[in-house]
Amino acid sequence: MESCLKYKDLTEAVIGAFYRVYNALGYGFLEKVYENALLVELKKLGITVISQHPIQVFYDGNVVGEYFADLLVQDCIIVEIKAARALSPEHEAQLLNYLKATKIETGLLMNFGPTPEVKRRAFDNQRK
Repeated sequence: MESCLKYKDLTEAVIGAFYRVYNALGYGFLEKVYENALLVELKKLGITVISQHPIQVFYDGNVVGEYFADLLVQDCIIVEIKAARALSPEHEAQLLNYLKATKIETGLLMNFGPTPEVKRRAFDNQRK
């Protein structure tokens, strides 16, 4: 559980930004709208953030896939954004796979659904 506490202050700042965006926009927009709004909110806080950061998946030394993290915060937290009725195990698996495929150990899954949801996930580099 200790690894969930990595970057605690930064994750709390990102979560605070998530709730500010949710309170302003509410439910019903596409994920891209929330991604863009969260990008604006994080930049206002002086936090370095990259939208649609590429993630390459390797198998046996070969690139076998490329995905894009919604947001990469300060090169240490992957943020995956959803706009679903509720988070599902598939959403969590997606975030964990992004963490496995990168050097990043901390991830936030944020759902701009009818009820706002945030889940923190961690995957230590020693286990990868």
